[in-house]
Amino acid sequence: MFELASMGIGYGSLLMLVMLIVLLLTGMQLAFATGLVALVFALGWFGPDALPIVSSRLYSFIGNYVFLAVPMFVLMASLLDHSGIAKDLFDAMARLGRKLRGGVAVQTLVVAVILASMSGVIGGETVLLGILALPQMLRLGYDRKLAIGTTCAGGALGTMLPPSIVLIIYGLTANVSIGDLFKGAFLPALILALLYMGYVLIRVWLNPKMAPLPSDQDAPETPMPNFFKALLFPLLSVVVVLGSIYGGVASVTEASALGVMGIAISTWIRGELSLAMVRKATISTLRVCGMIIWIGIGATALVGVYNLMGGIDFVRDMVFAVSGGHGLTTILFMMLILLILGMFLDWVGVALLTMPIFVPIVTELGYSPIWFGVVFCMNMQVSFLSPPFGPAAFYLKTVTPKDISLGEIFRALLPFIALQVVALGLLIAFPQLALWWQ
Repeated sequence: MFELASMGIGYGSLLMLVMLIVLLLTGMQLAFATGLVALVFALGWFGPDALPIVSSRLYSFIGNYVFLAVPMFVLMASLLDHSGIAKDLFDAMARLGRKLRGGVAVQTLVVAVILASMSGVIGGETVLLGILALPQMLRLGYDRKLAIGTTCAGGALGTMLPPSIVLIIYGLTANVSIGDLFKGAFLPALILALLYMGYVLIRVWLNPKMAPLPSDQDAPETPMPNFFKALLFPLLSVVVVLGSIYGGVASVTEASALGVMGIAISTWIRGELSLAMVRKATISTLRVCGMIIWIGIGATALVGVYNLMGGIDFVRDMVFAVSGGHGLTTILFMMLILLILGMFLDWVGVALLTMPIFVPIVTELGYSPIWFGVVFCMNMQVSFLSPPFGPAAFYLKTVTPKDISLGEIFRALLPFIALQVVALGLLIAFPQLALWWQ
């Protein structure tokens, strides 16, 4: 045994946490901070003999066949970002919302649901809606906070709606069926979207000045695209991807490849597919996937070393001691940890650092890991909007007018965060919302 091992798992856990926080405060990326801490503790606790064990754990994570679905779905989102499919979809849906007070905001949420069901990545969707929907609502005289909150919250729905990348990463770390996670998350995600829509309609009904009805003079100068054609490609993509998974025709990885092919064919039919577009989409995909893989390597190494140290048992005993061993209290305590971590860390790091520890506890308590996966995604949904580091707000800020500050975006998101907490409460009170298909 080496010198660090003499500290005991309690002091070792504290030292590991302090080292990780200090490295992050220096500005070091999470992927490299976790990897460095893992290396220090592997050598200091076990010696060089532990390194092959850690490297084999890394290989099992990166070499997982299902992991191929991640770059495929990211590529789908990138192709969607660089095409006109989303713009035509939004413009066509505008026809349905013109006669309804608050209709443009509701239409924005409907488009957000469709886009989320096509890509599963929130960054591009939030930026797209910030470019397409937010200027239109502000031009029509919508309340600024309502317009900003609707756009940002709608853009973040890709966290929950299949084919969510968050669900895929959870499935890989928790070793549960990603197809079952997709089935379980669909209804809670839809309920959350309906809560958003209901909130918008109630607010504008109570205060009509928040969403004036558009006049004929407010009609867009460019001609509206054909409604059927504008909906055809997005809905076909959703049916091909989710329909093939839910119907048992294709695995998640195979369905992701079908989705990429469908988006590529759609852009080709529209006359938008070009070498420059494919190059931009590919570079965007490489950047996102590179980030996910590096964080995965570091976090997997850290959790692997901590597991060898006996950390899993230590955390389990500590969680049970704090929560009194009561099942629901334990779940709520873990959710509190997830919410706090989600405010400061990237969701990939949160998932890879906590799920290998939390999922065995959840299973031991008799809860379904599928249900807990949906709960975890709902927690990440909250963290995407929550200050001080809610990424959805930062994505939206990149395309908003200069007079809209980051603080105003976060204030506009407060009612939607409250609605997310309501949806989370419903999911905890009624687990069958995520297990309806069983």
